[in-house]
Amino acid sequence: MPENVGERTLAAKVDHLFRTVHPRTGGEYSFEEVAEAIRAKGGPTISATYLWQLRKGLRDNPTKRHLEALAGFFGVPPAYFFDDAETERIDSELALLTALRDAPIRQIALRVNGLSPKSLEAITEMVDRVRELEGLPKPTPDTTP
Repeated sequence: MPENVGERTLAAKVDHLFRTVHPRTGGEYSFEEVAEAIRAKGGPTISATYLWQLRKGLRDNPTKRHLEALAGFFGVPPAYFFDDAETERIDSELALLTALRDAPIRQIALRVNGLSPKSLEAITEMVDRVRELEGLPKPTPDTTP
């Protein structure tokens, strides 16, 4: 989960989307790719430089159309930029999707599909114990089923 969720600026939210939502080929989208994709979908005129300025916090008052276009490109609702509770909820979902990009985690997730609730509970307890042994924090209730 990103730090200071309740205090995040527009720049921090834009930066988080660039760092988290990637093309299938991996790596971040370039500002040029995002600007071109928004234009190709009939969105508002937006330049790569303007996107860079939004991400860096040099510009912080985009139009509603620009934010809607950015939200559409990254696959989040426009409320992501306006509602901190919505931002936090979406960021939790993005964290899960990011974790699932990791092949070993994806393989584990695919293997547990179809197991009984009792088996899933046993696996969850094992994972929690291994996390404890490795000194990792317990998952928050928001990230557990």
